[in-house]
Amino acid sequence: MKDWLKDIDAVIGGGPYGADWASLSRYRVPEWFRRQKFGIFIHWGVYSVPAFGNEWYPRNMYIQGSPEYEHHIKTYGEHRRFGYKDFIPLFKAEKFDPDAWADLFARAGAKYVVPVAEHHDGFQMYKSALSRFNAWEMGPRRDVLGELALACQARGMTVGCSSHRAEHWFFMGHGRAFDSDVREPLQRGDLYWPAMPEGDFQDLFSAPAPSREFLEDWLMRCCELVDRYRPRIFYFDWWVQHGAVRPYLKKFAAYYYNRAAEWQTEVVITYKHDAFQFGCAVPDVERGQFADVKPYCWQTDTAVALNSWCHTVNNVYRPAEDIVCDLADIVSKNGNLLLNVGPRADGTFTPEDTAVLEKIGDWLRVNGEAIYGARTWRKYGEGPTQIVEGQFSDGIKKRFTPGDIRFTTAGGYLYAIILKCAENGEYRIASLAEQDASRQAHFHGIIRDVEALGATTPVSWKRDETGLHIRCDMRTNMPVVMKIGVE
Repeated sequence: MKDWLKDIDAVIGGGPYGADWASLSRYRVPEWFRRQKFGIFIHWGVYSVPAFGNEWYPRNMYIQGSPEYEHHIKTYGEHRRFGYKDFIPLFKAEKFDPDAWADLFARAGAKYVVPVAEHHDGFQMYKSALSRFNAWEMGPRRDVLGELALACQARGMTVGCSSHRAEHWFFMGHGRAFDSDVREPLQRGDLYWPAMPEGDFQDLFSAPAPSREFLEDWLMRCCELVDRYRPRIFYFDWWVQHGAVRPYLKKFAAYYYNRAAEWQTEVVITYKHDAFQFGCAVPDVERGQFADVKPYCWQTDTAVALNSWCHTVNNVYRPAEDIVCDLADIVSKNGNLLLNVGPRADGTFTPEDTAVLEKIGDWLRVNGEAIYGARTWRKYGEGPTQIVEGQFSDGIKKRFTPGDIRFTTAGGYLYAIILKCAENGEYRIASLAEQDASRQAHFHGIIRDVEALGATTPVSWKRDETGLHIRCDMRTNMPVVMKIGVE
């Protein structure tokens, strides 16, 4: 452990980035990330075996009186006889086919893929030297992260990984409150270690604060992922914003950015809750969006299921058309969308997951030129429907109308993404109205042609002082994209 930490310090000391915000603020978001726009997130692990509640089952099953606790007693028996660790042999992943997964993600139109490397439960989905509780030595007995990375890279997708390890400080702590297997002697490297008391999630200085031993272990796990898999994206879940974690977070960023410079590649860290000083990495909004366009690159992470990030038998699936509307809105505001799916424990996807991904891919194959590589316009859009800003707002149903439009630009064209197809086929884009130079306007240029992507017949259009009027006979439950040639 001591030698490993010395090696980490040597990389930090020998590269262009130091472990301080002033140095890390020289970071710039790479162009490839700005252009890719759409990625796939994957929550898959031991928690997929019980498939009950959500991916917080390993915590909640030890909270006496919770639905997960009652379900566990009824289904598996007492916690001292069958604890969370006893799900590991049942996590066989016998139908896991990384090539099939990569093919599905490619059909969905994903340009990058971010598998969860380690969730709050502490089980590593990769080959590790730091704990035997990993997928290479237990459960599937396969390097899940490594195999999937190779399959996705072979299909031209960028591969990252995510770490949710920080929350493990307290995640299993409730198991110490009664006679459960969590109370067995624990040491570093054990699945449940350290199982500390749970404080206020929102308190940046909650006690007991993570110890030096835990944080050094956290740092080594993150750096091990960097060196073993060279991820182009490193996603951090919340709680790395805790005051005790910050010095180690800066160390990791310097290590990762210096390794990338050494390898002559460009990488991205995404984070939540101002864990990083602004400008040192890419901010992420969990299950939410911004109400207006931003001058900086950002990301939303959300899921196909509204109630869980992992597979459960009661997942509530979002319609593909709602997700595509979110994608258009996010891209128009300078953001990326990272969409999560949760495979079953055996490594297969449900028909619902598959159908949503393929429908998104069908839309992107026709309309992707308005998304991939797109830039913001003078305004993100127009229309009556207001977006609720902030995290955990993706469950709010948006009732878009044919007047709700999002704008992007790419390849010399302006794209108007109409979020709801009009039954009568008639649209008005008020932002493209003809206006004389004496009046404030969003666009004074010339419109030379208008095309509806995917339409089998040409559109008709005219422009006057109330807007650009378009007649299009295409009928669909997905957003309609107008490609507008301008001078």
